[in-house]
Amino acid sequence: MSQAPDHGGDHWLIRPFRNRCAGPGSTARKGAAAQFAAVTPALPVLIVSVVVLVDVACGAGTIWLPLLAAGPALAATTGGPRGVLCVGLLAAVLGAVLGTRDGVPGHELTAVLSALAAVTLASGLASALRWRRERVLAAVRSVAEAAQHALLKPVPATVGPFQVAVRYSAAAAEARIGGDFYALVPTPYGVRLIVGDVRGKGLPAVGTAALVLGVFREAAYDEPDLFAVVGRIERSLARNLGVDDFVTAVVVGYPRAGHLEVVNCGHAPPLLVRASGTVVAVEPVHPAPPLGLRSLTDETPSLQVLAFADGDQLLLYTDGVTEARNQGREFYPLAEGLARHLSDEPADTLTALHDELLAHVGGRLHDDAALLLLRKPAVSASVAAVAEAASDVGGKSPVAAFVGEISAPGDSSAHANGPGREVRGRTERLLGG
Repeated sequence: MSQAPDHGGDHWLIRPFRNRCAGPGSTARKGAAAQFAAVTPALPVLIVSVVVLVDVACGAGTIWLPLLAAGPALAATTGGPRGVLCVGLLAAVLGAVLGTRDGVPGHELTAVLSALAAVTLASGLASALRWRRERVLAAVRSVAEAAQHALLKPVPATVGPFQVAVRYSAAAAEARIGGDFYALVPTPYGVRLIVGDVRGKGLPAVGTAALVLGVFREAAYDEPDLFAVVGRIERSLARNLGVDDFVTAVVVGYPRAGHLEVVNCGHAPPLLVRASGTVVAVEPVHPAPPLGLRSLTDETPSLQVLAFADGDQLLLYTDGVTEARNQGREFYPLAEGLARHLSDEPADTLTALHDELLAHVGGRLHDDAALLLLRKPAVSASVAAVAEAASDVGGKSPVAAFVGEISAPGDSSAHANGPGREVRGRTERLLGG
């Protein structure tokens, strides 16, 4: 630390002397050199330098000079048009100097330099086209990201009485979106969510996923019955899907505290994790066809009611997770992985699961994969949150504020429309309403 002022003093002593020695011409040359270095790719310049060194060492003349064209050709794959032209100009100047030094005949040197100029121009054109395609691809990716955010809206860490986490991976990394979908919305009838998978890939699958999500978000708010929500999705798909198209999905609702409603339409069974750590697959009692195929069969989906106590968790997923295979063609054991990485933070659990899944398949998924984990926090956490909510009202101690706003005597209308109503509403939401 004590040396810093000395170094600073030395710099102040040396800099004026350097500034006096460096005139305007030197500054211009430095600026030109900096611009040249900024636009010139390093690897093509290195190749040109190697060719020059070999020619200087061997003195072979026209044997090595044509290899200078490798510089601008390689620059077209890594840099922009200006970089290609700079490398080509550098190669031409060095080629002319080396040819003159080695005594290459004029007509041979002219042919070499002409070929070098042609390669440079062609490489510059190729680089310009590549950069244009990259800009178009970047624009397409930004549109895909916007579409993903519009369809697969980010899910907050807490929704109603639940902790929530989501992980989504599209098989086509360039597209950022695929045929798997999810949605979770708080409604007047409790929290409702859907996880599903569209048959097929590409833009048709994305369009179908958008249709399902749009109908679900509207119906989830309008329909008091979960079957009615599924029915509206079914009717919409029947009007818009092709003969061979269908959608598998699981629709879940939380109509009252301690109970989950599950409707499975041909989808992979969710995994229910009890507070004790036991993992159980929620198999449908009466298997039902996927959405869009109900007209082909008389079977209808059944509604299952599950006890969902504090500390329980529910994992919904798509077949891109369970059908992921390693080099030995073994499927990923999701239930075992969930039991290994289970924690009180859904985000940590899904991060560990996703990392293990990628390691299982060797780093890249071959199908879209979605994971959604729902957790009901323990009572102690909810009580603490209620106490904190109550402490925000009136500046009293948490318990005093909570009791005072909920049960203190006085004007009943004030409690119905004032802070007491706010606290009661927050209490009901936090404790499972």
